[in-house]
Amino acid sequence: MLVKICGILQPSDALAAVESGADLVGMVFVPGRRRKREISAAQAVVAALRELEKSPPTVGLFADQPLEEVNRVVSECELDMVQLCGHESLEYCSQMAVPVIKVLHILPSWDVEHAVGLLTEQIESLSEQGHWVTLDRRVEGLQGGTGQSFNWQIAREFSDRGYRFLLAGGLDPDNVAAAVTAAQPWGVDVSSGVETQGDKDPDKVRAFIAAARSAAGSAQGDRMVGL
Repeated sequence: MLVKICGILQPSDALAAVESGADLVGMVFVPGRRRKREISAAQAVVAALRELEKSPPTVGLFADQPLEEVNRVVSECELDMVQLCGHESLEYCSQMAVPVIKVLHILPSWDVEHAVGLLTEQIESLSEQGHWVTLDRRVEGLQGGTGQSFNWQIAREFSDRGYRFLLAGGLDPDNVAAAVTAAQPWGVDVSSGVETQGDKDPDKVRAFIAAARSAAGSAQGDRMVGL
Protein backbone atom coordinates (compact mmCIF):
# COMPACT_ATOMS: atom_id res chain seq x y z
CA MET A 1 0.00 0.00 0.00
CA LEU A 2 1.50 3.26 -1.16
CA VAL A 3 0.93 6.16 1.27
CA LYS A 4 1.26 9.87 0.48
CA ILE A 5 1.35 12.40 3.30
CA CYS A 6 0.43 15.78 1.90
CA GLY A 7 0.36 19.37 3.08
CA ILE A 8 3.84 19.18 4.62
CA LEU A 9 4.84 22.53 6.12
CA GLN A 10 8.34 22.02 7.50
CA PRO A 11 11.27 19.59 7.48
CA SER A 12 10.31 18.01 10.80
CA ASP A 13 6.88 17.08 9.40
CA ALA A 14 8.47 15.44 6.39
CA LEU A 15 11.05 13.52 8.40
CA ALA A 16 8.42 12.27 10.84
CA ALA A 17 6.25 11.10 7.94
CA VAL A 18 9.12 9.21 6.34
CA GLU A 19 10.11 7.68 9.67
CA SER A 20 6.55 6.38 9.94
CA GLY A 21 6.75 4.79 6.48
CA ALA A 22 5.39 7.37 4.03
CA ASP A 23 6.22 6.66 0.39
CA LEU A 24 5.52 10.17 -0.92
CA VAL A 25 5.72 13.61 0.68
CA GLY A 26 3.57 16.41 -0.74
CA MET A 27 3.74 20.20 -0.48
CA VAL A 28 1.15 22.71 -1.64
CA PHE A 29 1.94 25.51 -4.11
CA VAL A 30 -1.63 26.57 -4.88
CA PRO A 31 -2.17 30.31 -4.27
CA GLY A 32 -4.57 31.13 -1.47
CA ARG A 33 -4.34 27.79 0.30
CA ARG A 34 -3.40 27.69 3.98
CA ARG A 35 -0.64 25.16 3.46
CA LYS A 36 0.97 26.93 0.49
CA ARG A 37 4.76 26.82 0.67
CA GLU A 38 7.16 29.47 -0.55
CA ILE A 39 10.16 28.37 -2.58
CA SER A 40 12.63 28.70 0.29
CA ALA A 41 10.44 26.70 2.69
CA ALA A 42 9.96 23.92 0.15
CA GLN A 43 13.68 23.83 -0.58
CA ALA A 44 14.37 23.33 3.13
CA VAL A 45 12.02 20.33 3.20
CA VAL A 46 13.61 18.77 0.13
CA ALA A 47 17.12 19.37 1.48
CA ALA A 48 16.26 17.65 4.75
CA LEU A 49 14.85 14.63 2.93
CA ARG A 50 17.89 14.38 0.66
CA GLU A 51 20.02 13.88 3.77
CA LEU A 52 18.28 10.56 4.38
CA GLU A 53 19.82 7.33 3.20
CA LYS A 54 16.69 6.69 1.14
CA SER A 55 14.84 9.86 0.23
CA PRO A 56 11.19 9.47 -0.82
CA PRO A 57 9.85 11.33 -3.86
CA THR A 58 8.59 14.85 -3.18
CA VAL A 59 5.36 15.99 -4.82
CA GLY A 60 4.31 19.56 -5.53
CA LEU A 61 0.56 20.31 -5.64
CA PHE A 62 -0.68 22.82 -8.23
CA ALA A 63 -4.07 23.78 -9.65
CA ASP A 64 -4.75 25.53 -12.95
CA GLN A 65 -1.45 27.43 -12.82
CA PRO A 66 0.64 28.50 -15.83
CA LEU A 67 2.74 25.67 -17.21
CA GLU A 68 5.93 27.72 -17.06
CA GLU A 69 5.31 28.60 -13.42
CA VAL A 70 4.81 24.99 -12.41
CA ASN A 71 7.92 23.78 -14.18
CA ARG A 72 9.93 26.68 -12.69
CA VAL A 73 8.87 25.72 -9.15
CA VAL A 74 9.65 22.08 -9.89
CA SER A 75 13.15 23.03 -11.00
CA GLU A 76 13.89 25.48 -8.18
CA CYS A 77 12.65 23.11 -5.49
CA GLU A 78 13.99 19.94 -7.17
CA LEU A 79 10.61 18.23 -6.88
CA ASP A 80 10.24 14.67 -8.13
CA MET A 81 6.56 14.79 -9.13
CA VAL A 82 3.62 17.15 -9.50
CA GLN A 83 0.02 16.61 -8.46
CA LEU A 84 -2.37 18.58 -10.65
CA CYS A 85 -5.61 19.35 -8.82
CA GLY A 86 -7.42 21.60 -11.29
CA HIS A 87 -8.84 21.23 -14.78
CA GLU A 88 -5.50 20.53 -16.48
CA SER A 89 -5.75 18.85 -19.88
CA LEU A 90 -3.91 15.76 -21.04
CA GLU A 91 -1.78 18.00 -23.25
CA TYR A 92 -0.88 20.14 -20.24
CA CYS A 93 0.08 17.04 -18.26
CA SER A 94 2.35 15.87 -21.07
CA GLN A 95 4.38 19.07 -20.82
CA MET A 96 5.33 18.63 -17.19
CA ALA A 97 9.04 18.28 -16.48
CA VAL A 98 8.43 15.44 -14.00
CA PRO A 99 5.92 12.58 -13.58
CA VAL A 100 2.31 13.60 -12.96
CA ILE A 101 -0.43 12.63 -10.52
CA LYS A 102 -3.72 13.93 -11.92
CA VAL A 103 -6.62 14.41 -9.54
CA LEU A 104 -10.08 13.50 -10.78
CA HIS A 105 -12.91 14.89 -8.67
CA ILE A 106 -16.11 13.04 -7.83
CA LEU A 107 -19.33 14.76 -6.86
CA PRO A 108 -21.30 13.32 -3.91
CA SER A 109 -24.42 13.19 -6.08
CA TRP A 110 -22.86 10.74 -8.58
CA ASP A 111 -23.83 7.10 -8.43
CA VAL A 112 -21.45 4.37 -9.53
CA GLU A 113 -22.75 4.05 -13.08
CA HIS A 114 -22.65 7.81 -13.69
CA ALA A 115 -19.12 8.16 -12.31
CA VAL A 116 -17.79 5.26 -14.35
CA GLY A 117 -19.33 6.70 -17.50
CA LEU A 118 -17.77 10.10 -16.92
CA LEU A 119 -14.32 9.13 -15.69
CA THR A 120 -13.30 5.90 -17.42
CA GLU A 121 -12.02 7.56 -20.57
CA GLN A 122 -10.03 10.10 -18.56
CA ILE A 123 -8.44 7.42 -16.39
CA GLU A 124 -7.55 5.33 -19.41
CA SER A 125 -6.03 8.28 -21.27
CA LEU A 126 -3.99 9.40 -18.27
CA SER A 127 -2.81 5.88 -17.55
CA GLU A 128 -1.80 5.29 -21.16
CA GLN A 129 0.39 8.38 -20.97
CA GLY A 130 2.08 7.07 -17.82
CA HIS A 131 0.37 9.49 -15.43
CA TRP A 132 -0.94 8.46 -12.03
CA VAL A 133 -4.52 9.15 -10.97
CA THR A 134 -5.98 10.27 -7.65
CA LEU A 135 -9.71 10.04 -6.97
CA ASP A 136 -10.91 12.76 -4.62
CA ARG A 137 -14.16 14.38 -3.51
CA ARG A 138 -15.22 17.47 -5.43
CA VAL A 139 -16.17 20.48 -3.33
CA GLU A 140 -17.06 23.69 -5.09
CA GLY A 141 -14.37 26.33 -4.66
CA LEU A 142 -11.72 23.85 -3.51
CA GLN A 143 -9.10 22.14 -5.67
CA GLY A 144 -7.95 19.20 -3.62
CA GLY A 145 -7.55 18.95 0.13
CA THR A 146 -11.29 18.96 0.68
CA GLY A 147 -11.23 16.81 3.81
CA GLN A 148 -14.47 15.19 2.65
CA SER A 149 -15.04 11.69 1.32
CA PHE A 150 -17.10 10.30 -1.56
CA ASN A 151 -18.80 7.01 -2.33
CA TRP A 152 -16.01 4.46 -2.04
CA GLN A 153 -17.97 2.00 -4.17
CA ILE A 154 -17.19 4.24 -7.14
CA ALA A 155 -13.50 3.76 -6.46
CA ARG A 156 -14.03 0.02 -5.98
CA GLU A 157 -15.60 -0.23 -9.42
CA PHE A 158 -12.44 1.21 -10.97
CA SER A 159 -10.27 -1.08 -8.89
CA ASP A 160 -12.30 -4.11 -9.99
CA ARG A 161 -11.76 -3.02 -13.60
CA GLY A 162 -8.00 -3.08 -13.07
CA TYR A 163 -7.31 0.64 -12.84
CA ARG A 164 -4.60 1.83 -10.47
CA PHE A 165 -5.26 4.97 -8.41
CA LEU A 166 -4.69 6.76 -5.13
CA LEU A 167 -7.71 7.34 -2.91
CA ALA A 168 -8.11 10.73 -1.23
CA GLY A 169 -10.82 12.73 0.48
CA GLY A 170 -11.74 12.71 4.15
CA LEU A 171 -9.37 9.92 5.16
CA ASP A 172 -8.02 9.69 8.70
CA PRO A 173 -6.58 7.04 11.05
CA ASP A 174 -10.07 5.95 12.08
CA ASN A 175 -11.55 5.32 8.64
CA VAL A 176 -8.63 4.55 6.34
CA ALA A 177 -8.81 0.79 6.99
CA ALA A 178 -12.48 0.76 6.00
CA ALA A 179 -11.69 2.87 2.94
CA VAL A 180 -8.91 0.54 1.81
CA THR A 181 -11.07 -2.52 2.34
CA ALA A 182 -14.00 -1.00 0.46
CA ALA A 183 -12.16 0.67 -2.44
CA GLN A 184 -9.06 -1.53 -2.85
CA PRO A 185 -6.90 1.40 -4.06
CA TRP A 186 -3.25 1.20 -5.06
CA GLY A 187 -2.49 3.95 -2.55
CA VAL A 188 -3.98 6.51 -0.19
CA ASP A 189 -3.42 10.24 0.18
CA VAL A 190 -4.03 12.26 3.35
CA SER A 191 -3.46 15.79 4.64
CA SER A 192 -5.91 17.28 7.15
CA GLY A 193 -6.83 13.84 8.47
CA VAL A 194 -3.43 13.52 10.19
CA GLU A 195 -3.40 17.00 11.68
CA THR A 196 -4.20 18.40 15.12
CA GLN A 197 -5.14 22.08 15.19
CA GLY A 198 -3.74 22.56 11.70
CA ASP A 199 -0.34 20.94 12.28
CA LYS A 200 0.83 17.49 11.29
CA ASP A 201 0.49 15.13 14.22
CA PRO A 202 3.22 12.42 14.20
CA ASP A 203 1.02 10.04 16.20
CA LYS A 204 -1.83 10.39 13.70
CA VAL A 205 0.55 9.98 10.76
CA ARG A 206 1.94 6.81 12.29
CA ALA A 207 -1.51 5.44 13.06
CA PHE A 208 -2.80 6.28 9.59
CA ILE A 209 0.03 4.49 7.81
CA ALA A 210 -0.19 1.44 10.07
CA ALA A 211 -3.95 1.16 9.57
CA ALA A 212 -3.70 1.55 5.80
CA ARG A 213 -0.98 -1.04 5.47
CA SER A 214 -2.69 -3.47 7.78
CA ALA A 215 -5.91 -3.24 5.77
CA ALA A 216 -4.08 -3.67 2.49
CA GLY A 217 -2.24 -6.72 3.73
CA SER A 218 1.05 -5.74 2.09
CA ALA A 219 3.04 -2.66 1.19
CA GLN A 220 3.12 -1.50 -2.42
CA GLY A 221 5.82 1.15 -2.17
CA ASP A 222 8.23 -1.08 -4.07
CA ARG A 223 6.05 -0.65 -7.16
CA MET A 224 7.17 2.98 -7.53
CA VAL A 225 9.46 2.10 -10.40
CA GLY A 226 11.28 4.82 -12.30
CA LEU A 227 11.18 7.66 -9.75
